Amino acid sequence: MSEEYFSVPAGDEDKFHVCEGGNLDCGSGLLLIISKAMTAVPEGEVLEIRSTEISVKEDLPSWCRMTQNPYLGWQPAENHGKYFVRHGTGGKKPDDDYLKAREYVWRTRVYWNGGMQAKVFCRNHSWATGQPASFDVKDDAPSAVEYLLGALGSCLAMGFQIRASRRNVGIEQIEISLNGKIDNIFVFLGAETEGHSGFKAIIGEAYVKSDAAPETLEQLWHETLAASPVLNTLARNAEISIGMKVV
Repeated sequence: MSEEYFSVPAGDEDKFHVCEGGNLDCGSGLLLIISKAMTAVPEGEVLEIRSTEISVKEDLPSWCRMTQNPYLGWQPAENHGKYFVRHGTGGKKPDDDYLKAREYVWRTRVYWNGGMQAKVFCRNHSWATGQPASFDVKDDAPSAVEYLLGALGSCLAMGFQIRASRRNVGIEQIEISLNGKIDNIFVFLGAETEGHSGFKAIIGEAYVKSDAAPETLEQLWHETLAASPVLNTLARNAEISIGMKVV
């Protein structure tokens, strides 16, 4: 099924609903975008999905069978593939995945067994983290606050390129430099009580290499900042409740 080409009927080229997927594949958010886009497609009409990821050709038919939205085939375009799906009338509603994503809970587990390192586990990944804040020139593992800055920079870099790809804006390179200043590190060390031990300021700069117009890149950057999960977590007051159990 995934190898079938779809021939657009003459005169119907402009009748399809279009979903721009950029360079996303089915495992990195494209299915959520498709599910959202399908809610605006009347039953029986066709959604044209565009993505530069060739793996979509193999993975999308499975989603279509599961949701009972008929997969019609695909067409190669100059810089992407076009995948055609008809909005079905039965089975799993296309917005089920969209609603499920709203309620998704990300989970990690952290294990310490002596020394100055802890190990973080999530899904199929694990990594070591050092002291929350260290002033040594070298350490066996990055500090927790360095991971935080790295998470922010990575979130912004990937978010920017995803938004650019969905608008067919070519990005050659992205580099983000971040610097953070702790309000009072001595609070963490237990030597003082005034102030707090978190970042009081994070400043940085993004360096982007692209042939796109500067105003286009500026607009993408502002949208990226506004939509970043990590930036919004830092900038807003998240409700945090972490208890303790003696084992």
